[in-house]
Amino acid sequence: MGQVMFIVWRESVEALLVVGILHAWLKNGDAGARRGLPYLWGGVALGILAAVALGAALVGFTEVLSGDAQDDFQIAMVLVACVLIVQMVLWMKQHGRTLKREMEASLEKTARDANWWGVTVLVALAIAREGSETVIFLYGLGFGQSGHVAASQYFAVLIGLALAFLTFYVLQLGGKVFSWRQFFRVTEIMLLFLGAGLFQTGVDKLIDKEILPTLVDQMWNSSALLDDSSTVGSLVATLTGYRAHPALMNLVAYAAYWFVVGWLVRRAGGRAAASQRKTA
Repeated sequence: MGQVMFIVWRESVEALLVVGILHAWLKNGDAGARRGLPYLWGGVALGILAAVALGAALVGFTEVLSGDAQDDFQIAMVLVACVLIVQMVLWMKQHGRTLKREMEASLEKTARDANWWGVTVLVALAIAREGSETVIFLYGLGFGQSGHVAASQYFAVLIGLALAFLTFYVLQLGGKVFSWRQFFRVTEIMLLFLGAGLFQTGVDKLIDKEILPTLVDQMWNSSALLDDSSTVGSLVATLTGYRAHPALMNLVAYAAYWFVVGWLVRRAGGRAAASQRKTA
């Protein structure tokens, strides 16, 4: 439940950021700019519909599959969710500092051309992107994999949405409590750990199917300290990739994940800094 809440909260805040930037620009502009507001809300509606359609398709597809096909699909979705999380962090690393400026420049061009459908497309794509990523992340965490969704998971989604709106409101107070930059820095780290947890889940499933060898069945057993089958241990395992009794393959995969992610993050940070120097 906690991991569902975190994903919905984080992704919703990012979607709200995009909508908030566009809404502020249109609302505070001249009469011509305010004509774009209905197109903005139309884009929000289209983006939400696209995300809901993807969620329904995933749950429906799970019901059609059975046996090995269902297992293979779920493994693929877990690994896709992991890749998307890392890709999202890298994208924010490169574009987060200039996102507001880039979007406002795009809006200025739209206003000059009087092509407000461009606002609809921009918002719809942004919402659909965040929404589809949320759907895939949640599915990777087990949300709807059995073909139905428990009431507690719906409740977690609602709490996540409420927290997202509260976070957005707090961050709009001028950064007096917690700045956008700090927010994204902290949640990027949390997302990378969540990606590690998803990657470990994929590795576990591949080991169970004997596609990957264990190398050594059990390197240690720390269940006495934190059992990964307990409520707290399960949450820690999902959010960090912790295993109470890992095989050697789990440790190799975990190290490989952080090596590759560390290299990609450093490269993205270097590109962002270079781009900022060019535009300064």
